[in-house]
Amino acid sequence: MGTVQIRDARKSYGSVEVLHGVSIDIEDGEFVALVGPSGCGKSTLLRMIAGLEDITGGEISIGGRVVNDVAPKDRDIAMVFQNYALYPHKNVRENMGFALRQRRVPRAEIEERVNEAARILGLDHLLGRKPRALSGGQRQRVAMGRAIVRDPNVFLFDEPLSNLDAKLRVQMRSEIKELHQRLKTTTIYVTHDQIEAMTLADRVVVLNGGVIEQEGPPLELYDRPASLFVAAFIGSPPMNFLEGDLVDNTRLVMSDGTKLDLPAGDPKGRTRITVGVRPEHFELSETGWPATVSVVEPTGSETQITARLAGKVVRVLVRGRTTVAPGETIHLSAAPDLVHIFDAAPVPEVAEMEDAA
Repeated sequence: MGTVQIRDARKSYGSVEVLHGVSIDIEDGEFVALVGPSGCGKSTLLRMIAGLEDITGGEISIGGRVVNDVAPKDRDIAMVFQNYALYPHKNVRENMGFALRQRRVPRAEIEERVNEAARILGLDHLLGRKPRALSGGQRQRVAMGRAIVRDPNVFLFDEPLSNLDAKLRVQMRSEIKELHQRLKTTTIYVTHDQIEAMTLADRVVVLNGGVIEQEGPPLELYDRPASLFVAAFIGSPPMNFLEGDLVDNTRLVMSDGTKLDLPAGDPKGRTRITVGVRPEHFELSETGWPATVSVVEPTGSETQITARLAGKVVRVLVRGRTTVAPGETIHLSAAPDLVHIFDAAPVPEVAEMEDAA
């Protein structure tokens, strides 16, 4: 069974605690993505599961067995690293079968497993090549093949696509998802790229500062972010935020005096709030929040509009094409269930989070 239970996991380096009691239950066959900015603790947690980092406190179980003091090779896991970690002097076949040879698996069985993994990953014609003769995507497939031949209970991926160019990342993302659908092996996947997390995982765990901000199915995090941090981190382009005082429970008064009528009131009755609306949830309408267009960026299937509303930059994503031009005043509206209300707080800088990661 490939179940993984993490109970109150803590990690400290000296007096500095970097994981503050993380608990996650992962079902057999589930694909879980750990996502967050640099320094949030996601890679540290993955390495603790793998046995590459000691556990300061708490408990980690794999397949119902507590593995806190179990060596990595005995945890029945296979890890795919960011830098591929291939032996440069061995060819593809030797790299993929190396761990099995170390375990003294019979030669015929090694050949069978390597050939099957190579067939699944489309590496049949590359088995005789050395890593230097492979592209980045091919090297990543070899690293995945090396994990597959071990037939583990759990796959661990540590930012496996971060060294690839944008086009190849999209291709490899699809291949990883297809691989999981075929093998149905429990997978824990670490990334700072929320698009990877959203498209690959059955469940996304958002980490921030060593604690879990929110976890759940990708679309649940997108539709119902539990905090300003999650709202800012999940979604591309990122959510728009406007802060101000809430008057009569339905009117936002911003710092420059601009008054914006909200489509629905705040059920919590707060007096100081941050309002969030995703770019794709804005609609151009006859009435609504007035904004002055700064930039119009058509991409064919959609158009991104950058505008200023009460001195704040807002982005609007319009399906198809539009005749809107820079300098024009547009009016923005959104359905009540698509307007999010949070406690007033500084909005996390998403660009900085992604650059740092």
